[in-house]
Amino acid sequence: MRDFIYVAQPARVVFGAGSLAKLPQEIEQLGARRALVLSTSEQAADAERVSRTLGDRSAGVFAKAVMHVPIETAREAREVARRLDADCAVAIGGGSTTGLGKAIALDSGLPILAIPTTYAGSEVTPIYGLTEAGLKRTGKDPRVLPRTVLYDPQLTLTLPVGLSITSGMNAIAHAAEGLYARDGNPIMDLIAEEGIRAMAQALPRIHRSPQDIEARSDALYGAWLCGTVLGNVGMALHHKLCHTLGGSFNLPHAEVHAVVLPHAIAYNAPAIPQAIERMARALGSRAP
Repeated sequence: MRDFIYVAQPARVVFGAGSLAKLPQEIEQLGARRALVLSTSEQAADAERVSRTLGDRSAGVFAKAVMHVPIETAREAREVARRLDADCAVAIGGGSTTGLGKAIALDSGLPILAIPTTYAGSEVTPIYGLTEAGLKRTGKDPRVLPRTVLYDPQLTLTLPVGLSITSGMNAIAHAAEGLYARDGNPIMDLIAEEGIRAMAQALPRIHRSPQDIEARSDALYGAWLCGTVLGNVGMALHHKLCHTLGGSFNLPHAEVHAVVLPHAIAYNAPAIPQAIERMARALGSRAP
């Protein structure tokens, strides 16, 4: 047994089909009274639906989240939250929207409640990213970790199949790199392997039947586990390459991860035989 240090990240997870209906109670659980709802422009209708669900607890909607969180968008969102007297933010969407919520929390300390509609995993990490003048800067800060995550697989049924697959590959990348992280530990190894297994089994089923709610549930479960790995141990070559490429050339996050992952793993494979064995076991195959 290798030496290790394990520090658990605080998290409240509400998981299940139809769990969006529990949002008002979860806002109350946070002790908040006015929530600013965040989304991309493409998911503005979802944000408006969340706002209606909250009723008087909604301070309004900010539907301007974009990839890689430009510093200008973050500053505008912070100002809107201040002007509307919001005391928490609800981020519905993928990594772009969760990232915007984190940018608000980084400066203001507002608690974030995340409602993921992709498999990005950002909702369970204290990692943030901001892009300024074409340069993406990432960091870790406990203030940006969402206080509550509400996983409702019904909200992922409209996620296009192509984006579902690339988003799932992005999730697998978190767990794969976690298996050979310098600060890894046995708990993260177990979570990573289970996360890869769940996601790898769910994605083919989603490809065959995008409305398969059980497959969508399994994928969200896998995304939660893979994101948990990302939030607890350091990442390496794969993530550094993807953040640099994505931030510098404004490339779509999930697609970049899906393309780079097999090459980064192949490059690292000779130095990480135990990690490769775990990945192969999770994928139901034999290590090369």
